[in-house]
Amino acid sequence: MSGFIGKKIGMTSIFITEGASVKHVACTLIQADPCVVTQVKRTLNEDGTRKDGYNALQLAAGERKEKNVTKPMLGHFKKANTTPKFKIVEFKTFDTTYDLGAEITVQEVFQEGDFVDVIGISKGKGFQGVVKRHGFSGVGGQTHGQHNRQRHPGSIGACSYPSRVFKGIRMAGRTGNQRVKIQNLKVLKVIPEKNLLVISGSIPGAKNSFVILEK
Repeated sequence: MSGFIGKKIGMTSIFITEGASVKHVACTLIQADPCVVTQVKRTLNEDGTRKDGYNALQLAAGERKEKNVTKPMLGHFKKANTTPKFKIVEFKTFDTTYDLGAEITVQEVFQEGDFVDVIGISKGKGFQGVVKRHGFSGVGGQTHGQHNRQRHPGSIGACSYPSRVFKGIRMAGRTGNQRVKIQNLKVLKVIPEKNLLVISGSIPGAKNSFVILEK
């Protein structure tokens, strides 16, 4: 599975011609600067002894100040002959073989028309009630003295039996700030001179947040 690390810039829209019709499609812009191979994992060593136990490529992207990186990680990046990076991701079964320290550009991995899965951290919305978090309608009107129950969850359990609240009941709680994967988004355009990807639809995360693209 090939992949790439990018940064979400924001959303826009473009017109796409399909036969005799023209469609107005919402899309997301991804800043896909070259990723550096910071580690090559292999199942076995050259002499046949066990090494990592699996094959994978570790890619890194995004610049980071040296003072904010631990000494072990500084040595890790120095071994790959690169500067400290912000985001590190492993991709198993990469389609192409690369050496340690190699730079991978976005046009080497993705082409127009490819379908990708995008992984990101959704926007955190803090502690929210059931109306915003789960789409509840609230208890109802203000009749019979219900003056402060409009956005409340209502009853959450039975009476004497089972005398408890079942696990999994949808209630208020922290919303967002979770790892979310959106599947089968189409790559509409690849702009190699600016290291940009134009992907159909919306993807999780705030602006300038890192996202993982899987082919």
